[in-house]
Amino acid sequence: MQQARTQKSAAAQLETPRSENGRAMQIAGLRYHYADEPWKGLAEQWQRFVSHMGKIPGQVGRTAYGVNFLLPNGVDYLAGVEVSGNSALPEDFATVSIPAQKYLAFPHREHVSKLHETCGMAGEWLAANGYEVFRSAGAPDFFERYTEEFNPSRGTGGMEIWIPIKS
Repeated sequence: MQQARTQKSAAAQLETPRSENGRAMQIAGLRYHYADEPWKGLAEQWQRFVSHMGKIPGQVGRTAYGVNFLLPNGVDYLAGVEVSGNSALPEDFATVSIPAQKYLAFPHREHVSKLHETCGMAGEWLAANGYEVFRSAGAPDFFERYTEEFNPSRGTGGMEIWIPIKS
């Protein structure tokens, strides 16, 4: 009974998403593959990436991104920032192109450690409301957006999940 109450209260925390016409972006950062427990290890990946923030050649703005590729054998995750090109990037960096398309942006107001819960609830919300996720070869399945309001020491503020949808 307690678990059912917990699930219901978590679902109530999901805010209605807003529609966004996302622009094309190139994201550069550290990309790792997680075969087991995809959310375990992300904190360490971000800690390694944060030391590069503000010093990345061609960095555009201060918004950070967690780019997710859902694969049959796990998850590829890139912690990065938008860049204007990929010349002179650190040797261990990878780049990914995010296409211009329509997205639904789901706000996340809890601690960053609960972001995967918002992802799961967003998937359920999409299905229940007749939306279909848009998938294209080489493009990420979704991305996390961390604005300047995100406080890394507290793990709160300025987080959203952006999911591409069919128009």
